[in-house]
Amino acid sequence: MKKRIMVVGPGQSGKSTLIDVLNDCAGPLRRTQDVIYGQRTIDTPSSYIENPFMYKYLIAIAQTASHVLLLVDQSRPVEVYPPGFAKSFNRPVIGVINKIDLAPENARLCMQQLKRAGVSEPYFRISLKDQEGVKALKDYLFGKQETSEKS
Repeated sequence: MKKRIMVVGPGQSGKSTLIDVLNDCAGPLRRTQDVIYGQRTIDTPSSYIENPFMYKYLIAIAQTASHVLLLVDQSRPVEVYPPGFAKSFNRPVIGVINKIDLAPENARLCMQQLKRAGVSEPYFRISLKDQEGVKALKDYLFGKQETSEKS
């Protein structure tokens, strides 16, 4: 099975930008309308997590993923994941807090949100603006050798 990371998160949380970083490409910013299979990722529309009746589609899509990445936006820590949501997946679930350069007072709230959703630590804290934490996340997901070859 090709190793693809499924990225889930609310609108405006930085999913598409993170997808571009994980795929080592810089595409135009766009609103994801449908599931997009990239080289290393599966980009899911924010509507799939923002509407509970769509959860079944996320669970089904995860069957083709190696990992599920739940994204939280530190600048807008909207509670979108129901309690224990991570336990719905039979793949490893990774918690990522994006936009750590904004609203540092929300850091603890974001970690609590991931914990309530059933995501185990470690949580990756990243900023796509200045790339803080991105290398550690890529190393964790793809292995140190693969990301160091591209650096």
